[in-house]
Amino acid sequence: MSLRPLLRLPITLAVVMIVLLVALTIGWVLLAVVAALGKPSAAALYWALLTVGSACYVLLVVGVVIYLVLSIKAINLTRRQSNFVDSVTHELKSPIASLKLALQTFTRRQLTAGQQADFHRIMLEDVERLDRLINQVLDVGRLEAGAVDGQLADVPLAPLVRQCAEMVCLRYRVPADTVCLDLQPCTLHARQADLDIIFRNLLDNAVKYAGPEPKVRVTARLMHNGPVIVQVCDNGRGIPPSMRRKIFGRFVRLGLELEREKTGTGLGLHIVRTLVRRLRGTIHVRDCPNGPGALFELKFPRGRELPETREAPAGPEACDGHGERDGP
Repeated sequence: MSLRPLLRLPITLAVVMIVLLVALTIGWVLLAVVAALGKPSAAALYWALLTVGSACYVLLVVGVVIYLVLSIKAINLTRRQSNFVDSVTHELKSPIASLKLALQTFTRRQLTAGQQADFHRIMLEDVERLDRLINQVLDVGRLEAGAVDGQLADVPLAPLVRQCAEMVCLRYRVPADTVCLDLQPCTLHARQADLDIIFRNLLDNAVKYAGPEPKVRVTARLMHNGPVIVQVCDNGRGIPPSMRRKIFGRFVRLGLELEREKTGTGLGLHIVRTLVRRLRGTIHVRDCPNGPGALFELKFPRGRELPETREAPAGPEACDGHGERDGP
């Protein structure tokens, strides 16, 4: 993105305020001269200059306020970009260093079959980490460009969420029952690729930021008037109220980038919100009702009920250990 459009407004505003300041200075001098003359004929000129000067003063105050707002936004953008650079640098450097060490070990030492398998697993995880980073950056670029992949269709919600939960549990090597599903059988009128990105990012964040023994609960309900409500709740530390709107911005992450233990770039929730809005839905975050943690609630406007099925659950188990709940 070119910097010229971003700089045009504050530069123009600064020039206008300088002109207003010069005009005010000249106006007050003229007012002083007119007042010193004390002639009745100068009264009309006096009040005209006073009116124009007051208007210029108000415009100058408004300009200062706008300039202050733009400056704060620029500072926040600079901080987010700095966090992004730090996180991307770390996300690139760590797996590359790990891959380099593994390859050097393969070259210089004779490893047993078990050790080779461990190194292959580590290298694959590092490659997957790099792949996730690249995909997130590409997703943001695609969304900013307004690109659309695939056609709208009625997508069954339960199988898609189940598949995303299985992938996340495998990625973090947690038991399948870490994510419990309570999903009413329904469809969403959307692009399947968009829904896949939405739920993969939400579940990835939920498991990553959950407690020492991660537990994530996903519920989905079709309301009587058509919308589908999906809730994703974890047992982590939660999100402070002051950050619940900011976390959906680009490159925004809690805390200082170099002091974090969790990997990430601050793009996942921005992608989620952008895709949810594209589907004319909403997303909100609040505290979990039954303990610590964050609850993300998504509302999609176009849902349709499916007949209840009794298939055996696959992957993550349902809440309360009774298998996935596919009925209302």
